[in-house]
Amino acid sequence: METNPHELRDLIRLALREDVGDGDHSALSCVPENATKRARLLVKQAGVLAGVEVALVVFEEVNPTLKVEVFIQDGTRIQVGDIVLTVEGSARSILMAERLMLNIMQRMSGIATYTRSMVDLIADLPVKLLDTRKTTPNFRLFEKMATRIGGAHNHRMGLYDMIMLKDNHIDYAGGIEAAITRARGYLAETGRNLKIEVETRNLAEVDEVLRVGGVDIIMLDNFSLADMREAVTRIGDRIETEASGNINETTLRAVAETGVDSISSGALTHQVKSLDLSLKAY
Repeated sequence: METNPHELRDLIRLALREDVGDGDHSALSCVPENATKRARLLVKQAGVLAGVEVALVVFEEVNPTLKVEVFIQDGTRIQVGDIVLTVEGSARSILMAERLMLNIMQRMSGIATYTRSMVDLIADLPVKLLDTRKTTPNFRLFEKMATRIGGAHNHRMGLYDMIMLKDNHIDYAGGIEAAITRARGYLAETGRNLKIEVETRNLAEVDEVLRVGGVDIIMLDNFSLADMREAVTRIGDRIETEASGNINETTLRAVAETGVDSISSGALTHQVKSLDLSLKAY
């Protein structure tokens, strides 16, 4: 059966095939077949927890007889020494699941931690923080789960759920008006109901999008703060605005104060360090 990239369980099965191959020979060679053991997931670095839901599926896919008890849920702020969960059952199965579970949870928790810190910087402002498609191939589902847990919003899952006319699309199409016109014609011909977003690089392009019309979101890409404020004023409430480009913890607040509706940041997923977690026998 073909793997569905939108199904968590399918992705975990694929990851297990990648990791286990024809057998976990380390465990098979030295751990008795009928040995029953326990382990607990320990927090070694403060942050925001993410991936518990995924961990449960990993354990279940490895061995559905494993008994898992969860003490801390996704989205919780965690401290060094906290115990997230315990697992009990086949020692071989625990060892087989260990690294995959940790790889996923550490990465997801790192993303959730950084995302929450960014969301907190603009919590008092009427603006949404968005993630992007700058994700790890075949790991997007997990990374976008983590940004949601951290408090951000998923912008789009892929190329299929929105029309985003970026600079290269516009250049290849022959300009903003041609790109928008063709996009609207494509939607009419195919019967699809997708939002259209257009990237703009300066105020002149903003004015052209406003003249042409027929779009749902205008992206203000790498605008100066002054130009961004001016663009927001010109657009008003006619079309939703999104700021993008060089968005991180040092720039986010000032961009949010320009009045844009949303801000997208690739840094949420592509510039994050994993959070330190460990599975230890006890």
